Amino acid sequence: MTVPVETAFGGLLREWRQRRRLTQLDLGNKAEVSARHLSFLETGRSRPSREMVLHLSEELDLPLRARNELLVSAGFAPAYSQHSLHSSEMAEVHSSLNRLLAAHDPFPAVLVDGQWDMIDTNRAVAVFVELVDPGLLEPPANVLRLALHPRGLARYVEGLDEYAAHLVSRLRRQADRSADPALGALLDELVGHCRTLGLDPDAHPRNRVVLPLRLRHPDGLLTFFSTVSVLGAPLDITLEEVAVESFFPADAPTADYLRRRFG
Repeated sequence: MTVPVETAFGGLLREWRQRRRLTQLDLGNKAEVSARHLSFLETGRSRPSREMVLHLSEELDLPLRARNELLVSAGFAPAYSQHSLHSSEMAEVHSSLNRLLAAHDPFPAVLVDGQWDMIDTNRAVAVFVELVDPGLLEPPANVLRLALHPRGLARYVEGLDEYAAHLVSRLRRQADRSADPALGALLDELVGHCRTLGLDPDAHPRNRVVLPLRLRHPDGLLTFFSTVSVLGAPLDITLEEVAVESFFPADAPTADYLRRRFG
């Protein structure tokens, strides 16, 4: 049986509204649309215009990928493109991102996609990848898997219970916001790695200003903190999802070691 377009849209709209923990009245107030009209949209009694779909997507703070899906479910063409970073359309942006990575040397930086798969790195990332099982580096190498897999960095991290809980919590928030099944599968995998290592994936970090990554490297204890940067105002799905994670030395010995080795 063919499912009406309106029903497909209505179900998806309701799913996102509930995911954002909004009632029809809440969303109506935010979008300046009556709760009655929202009810009609969700039940299929009314069909939305393209402008209404985009308006509700904005008020629900949907990722671009989800906005396209909502448009298609209502019978409209997608509004946002998706190009590979290796395509000609992305050549300039990709080059700029690689320059950003190179500029962060001698400190590690990695470019990842929306599922935390590694796209590019700078030279200093060697300080991490040289410690993991080579099998984990087969493409697509996933940076969260590299961190928490029993044959990855987990073997060298001091305070692993706290750091692992931080990574799981961050991924759980991202998976909940995006409803991406690939992120949900990765979350399940990381929780499984935590349990294999005897860790509580729901542990809470101690009260501190920033949670460091303390790594028992063969050359000595290295301590980092990191930032995650995303592009401003992207209109392509790929560009909205990519991010650069940059690691900074959290103490002078770590900074000196990285400068000697990669400077």
